[in-house]
Amino acid sequence: MQSPIRKLLLPGLTAAGIALGGMAYQAETQNAEAAESFIFAHAMNVDHVFHAISERYIADLADQSGIEIEYHPGGDLGDWTSLFEQAMQGVVPMTLTWASSEFDSRLDLIYLGYIVSNWEDAERLYGPGAGMLDVYNDMLADLGLHALGIIPTDFGSVVIRKGVGKLPMNFPADPDGMKIRVPGLAIAVDRFNSFGFAAVPIPLSEVHTALQLGTVDARSFSTAVETYTLRDVLEANILTNDYFEVAFWLVNKEWWDGLPDAERTALQAAADNTIGWSWKEAKSKSDEFLQKARDAGINVVDLSDEQMSAAKQIVYENEWPMMEDVVGKDIMDKIRQVVGVE
Repeated sequence: MQSPIRKLLLPGLTAAGIALGGMAYQAETQNAEAAESFIFAHAMNVDHVFHAISERYIADLADQSGIEIEYHPGGDLGDWTSLFEQAMQGVVPMTLTWASSEFDSRLDLIYLGYIVSNWEDAERLYGPGAGMLDVYNDMLADLGLHALGIIPTDFGSVVIRKGVGKLPMNFPADPDGMKIRVPGLAIAVDRFNSFGFAAVPIPLSEVHTALQLGTVDARSFSTAVETYTLRDVLEANILTNDYFEVAFWLVNKEWWDGLPDAERTALQAAADNTIGWSWKEAKSKSDEFLQKARDAGINVVDLSDEQMSAAKQIVYENEWPMMEDVVGKDIMDKIRQVVGVE
């Protein structure tokens, strides 16, 4: 996924105005006057995993006295970047969204290659209470935000269009300048040029046409769902797993820190339970759509251990030092420690 970029805090939006418009999911309370009422919003429709996560979270809190949640799915309070900003402002105290590097360039860390390359390591490093959460919270705190947890989506990999008849799996030799679509991110361009491809930034909306017309022969950052969606123009999916896509469960830090201990503990425990479920669901969906891709005739192949090791070494030697220039040595040292990279 390449999430859309931008923008703005909704003009004239106030907490009171939002409260009048929302559907309230209310936890049972013993004392309505003492209830903690807050807005919980995201920008995705009810078919997205964000809605399933939200419903499970609200249901988990249904028996918690003193908590009322005003739930707003579907982007009725703004797109994902607007909700990120509104959480910074405290207008929306809680949201499920992606990291917006427009407010802090260090958040481009989310695109860094080969922090993890399999689901077991991903959950170990990104799951509830895991090491990467602390790394991101150190950055988010400077924006007045705090992440309760990290929500997994899937790994991004390389797909090859129909008619190419080639599986470039040994980097950088095999690609031999093959044109590959990448998102409009410097880190993506540099990575796939280093892998031996010729990286071509193309908007997500134009990817299908670019593959269909042969403008590019491959696409990067493709999750299992996206691979299946493009099945009519693809012949192969090489599971490079160079990118792991995640979203954040964000709260306004001042609001969060000001909650009574009992309520904050209950909200965090429910979030941990829900995020634990989301990891199982994300892995299940990834497996399901990879199988659907196979059933549709797409050749899904894994890199060998040696091929994966070579790809990682390219990223660690080229990409990670460049990211250190952006986020600083202290943050990269923390990541190296968490990941186990010297």
